[in-house]
Amino acid sequence: MNKTFVIGDIHGALKALEQVLERAEISKDDTLIFLGDYVDGWSQSPQVLDFLMELKEHRSCIFIQGNHDDFCNKWLKTGESNEQWLYHGGQATIDAYHGIGAATRERHLEFLGQLRNYYLDDDNRLFLHAGFTSLHGVEHEYFPEMLYWDRTLWETALSLDTSISEDEYRYPARLTHYREIFIGHTPVTRIGKLTPVNAANVWNVDTGAAFKGPLTIMDVSTKMFWQSEPVWELYPRENGRN
Repeated sequence: MNKTFVIGDIHGALKALEQVLERAEISKDDTLIFLGDYVDGWSQSPQVLDFLMELKEHRSCIFIQGNHDDFCNKWLKTGESNEQWLYHGGQATIDAYHGIGAATRERHLEFLGQLRNYYLDDDNRLFLHAGFTSLHGVEHEYFPEMLYWDRTLWETALSLDTSISEDEYRYPARLTHYREIFIGHTPVTRIGKLTPVNAANVWNVDTGAAFKGPLTIMDVSTKMFWQSEPVWELYPRENGRN
């Protein structure tokens, strides 16, 4: 039976990505959905992009755009950067591109330019990097950048009074449009967790790989998951986004 797996924020940690794919025993018929933030943090951002481009030649892959991917895309295209990006992992990406030739950079630009803002599967399961603000769903988002920047969807799910039923007026409208929503962007380490967290119908699979946590891959149907070693242990001489 073909399976669908969702992968959290990678942040330049190729070693962790290779670990979780091996541990989950992915078959050639499975679908892999990556939730974005492939770059910025650990030292292998260019190598992560190379790996993903090669992977899609042999596997069914869906690549969602993260906010860090947007930053990197702009930098590769125009040299644009800002202090926020540099502080939160962008400098590690710039350093990692030293010695990377123009042809490879163009290939990476093409890959980053084709990333999706979201993916909705046939079972009404939504996959996106961050969240959305429209009460009517992602298709009606007025500010597309919110799809890879918003944190209020996750905050809403976390703070929801579970005694409120979905048919009550007080129930958040954003949560009613989809069977399940899978996100990254806001690491669950912020609430003291190191494994995927479910709140309402939202699953957060960013387990803090950019910081002190592991990278996670999860079977979207069974919710079984596999994790890398804590990423900082795989890159002991680096700081990641710490």
